[in-house]
Amino acid sequence: MADFDLFDYDDAIRNDYPVLCGVDEAGRGPLAGDVYAAAVILPHDLRINGINDSKKLSEKKREFLYDIIVQKSISWCVATASVEEIDRLNILQATMLAMKRAISGLNSKSDIIIVDGNKAPDVDQNVVTLIKGDATSASIAAASILAKVSRDRYMRKLSETYPQYQFEKHKGYGTKLHTELLLKYGPSEIHRKTFLRKLYSGK
Repeated sequence: MADFDLFDYDDAIRNDYPVLCGVDEAGRGPLAGDVYAAAVILPHDLRINGINDSKKLSEKKREFLYDIIVQKSISWCVATASVEEIDRLNILQATMLAMKRAISGLNSKSDIIIVDGNKAPDVDQNVVTLIKGDATSASIAAASILAKVSRDRYMRKLSETYPQYQFEKHKGYGTKLHTELLLKYGPSEIHRKTFLRKLYSGK
């Protein structure tokens, strides 16, 4: 029953705002690749067993839930901000841009948008933030799954173009393996240059 607590949270909000949109991001921390964001509007009577913060789920479980969320959502959108935008704007502003794009990509309007964290994109709609929202709200948890699965798929695809970095293993995060490969091969065009200054300054 614990999973349904997330749906109970959303149901309580729907007493005042019948159509609820959840928003979350994936990929703020990695040294490489775009940052992803997803926006999801779930039906008020939908219950998806197992839905939770994407970080608490196995890759197989996330993939399974991704298909259900996509099939059963009223509306959903996954959007990105590029590595170039991350380096030019900074990661926070690029994340807000990706979220804004995800929200604007929905084909249905919501009464309220709940964004994971403590920062919200500047959109002309009713928006609130919720710290640890992906472990509190089913709508945000659904968005976290869509964003995480989409970004992981993208990083696996990039590993085909840049096999030397083994993105399929670490998804661009600054793991020991990734750091060693960066020092060996140097950065590629899909690495975030502003994230690498500390690494190379200490070389």
